[in-house]
Amino acid sequence: MAARRALSAAVAVALLAASASADSWLYEKFTTDGHVRADYNAQGQQVTSLILDRQSGGAFYSRQKYLYGVFSIQMKLIRGNSAGTVTSFYLTSGDGPGHDEIDMEFMGNSTGEPVVLNTNVWAAGDGKKEQQFYLWFDPAADFHTYTIIWNDRNIIFKVDDLFIRSFRRHADLPYPGGKPMSVHATLWDGSFWATQQGKVKVDWAGAPFVVSYRGYSADACTPNGEGKPLACPAGTDRWMSRQLDAAEWGTVAWAKQNYMHYNYCEDGWRFPQGFPAECSRS
Repeated sequence: MAARRALSAAVAVALLAASASADSWLYEKFTTDGHVRADYNAQGQQVTSLILDRQSGGAFYSRQKYLYGVFSIQMKLIRGNSAGTVTSFYLTSGDGPGHDEIDMEFMGNSTGEPVVLNTNVWAAGDGKKEQQFYLWFDPAADFHTYTIIWNDRNIIFKVDDLFIRSFRRHADLPYPGGKPMSVHATLWDGSFWATQQGKVKVDWAGAPFVVSYRGYSADACTPNGEGKPLACPAGTDRWMSRQLDAAEWGTVAWAKQNYMHYNYCEDGWRFPQGFPAECSRS
């Protein structure tokens, strides 16, 4: 009986190890910076934690760059008072002038206040295209899935099964499409900006602050050398031509009507000479 129990335990450990190996996405695909911890849950999923204290935040960023794709991750945000913190999942071509970027940023808030999700698109160095939404659930109570769909027609933002925004391409306007981008996740002190326009700072008495990530996936094309076609996975058409249908535009309208906190296309103070051209186009 003891031998049988030992064998069963050994098999369970082996299965968990195999499962963990199959889900070891962090160190296989990303470089880390600052306070980063990787563990495995009981199902063998790798769970990566970014940690923020007075000394440092945490980050990971992909070694591979992509040009179009679907990028998805599950996140559990900071519990309790997260005011002043910024948690992110985004794509960027770099930090230089003229860079492209697609952002999902979570701006912390005081205990009991809703967390704001900031979506933004940078094209040729211009990033004044924010739409912000109050989340309609507690993002610290459990994991939720956040997805960016990026193709040559539009950029789509999705929370769990709900589409909340589509940024369309127009031939005469800048659009992220010429620069490969890497995937980034960060947790940092954004006291100067994040909560109530910087009025509420990080309360360091609550540190360390922890955000957890799991279930990362990238179904995406990669550059294949200058002048050569992209290297794309099989079945690329399922997202390369993806646009929202009528029902999905309905969830965008629902999010805008019920949970939108800020829309750059309605900020006349910011754009006294007129709104950006895409604001008046369908």
